[in-house]
Amino acid sequence: MTVMKSVLVAAAATVALSAQAQSLPTNGTLVVVPAFGEVKHVNDQVVATLAVEEQDKDKAAAASRVNQKMNKGIAIVKQADPSAALKSYGYYTYPVYPEERPLPAGAVAKPRLPTAWRVGQYLEVTTANLASLPKTVSAAQGVLTLNGLNFGLKPETIRLLDDQRIAATYKNLNERVAAIAKAMGRNVSDAVLDTVDFEGSGNYTTENRAAAAPMMMRSAKMSEDSTVAEPSFEPGETTLDMRVVGKVKFK
Repeated sequence: MTVMKSVLVAAAATVALSAQAQSLPTNGTLVVVPAFGEVKHVNDQVVATLAVEEQDKDKAAAASRVNQKMNKGIAIVKQADPSAALKSYGYYTYPVYPEERPLPAGAVAKPRLPTAWRVGQYLEVTTANLASLPKTVSAAQGVLTLNGLNFGLKPETIRLLDDQRIAATYKNLNERVAAIAKAMGRNVSDAVLDTVDFEGSGNYTTENRAAAAPMMMRSAKMSEDSTVAEPSFEPGETTLDMRVVGKVKFK
């Protein structure tokens, strides 16, 4: 009988505590509510990185071939896609040394001298003409090598999507406030939006437009009349997201 009485007392205490928790006053409560929104759009721009590299015992000869091929490659790209924006960068020249071999005990290593020179340069091509991209790249690959592709959105497209992104984020904020009010046993009409801080905690977009560092490549010898079959590319889509932090006060 004593055990049964203890169980009943404990159950009653639990119910009482639960009732007290549900009836906590919420007048004047300030609630910080994070919310998120996102929009997706098919990529409409691409940044292609083309490159050329030559190696020769004569540094001037290697540089001369690089310059000739880059000039020809630029002309080919301009003809294939007049709307493209071109930017050359990353011109490099460095020595190539012979492979080191183990020396006999007590031997003194001689100063290493370069056996050749490696010279290269990169060309960045930015275009919204995705329909002709395979043809443009194929034509350029007769002289240059394709070192990278980065699909994304045009700046004007991102600006147009801003309205949708803000609307989606604000809608999510309202939905979360309504859910919180319901959990607190309050009407959403009792909630007053005190502060709305878009991107309040920093930049939450996943987009990263930082260009990757140029990668060293081995020289690809191609004849001046080389032809390359057209590649296939899928632009994909980009997701732009946003975070908002709202402060809501209950009457």
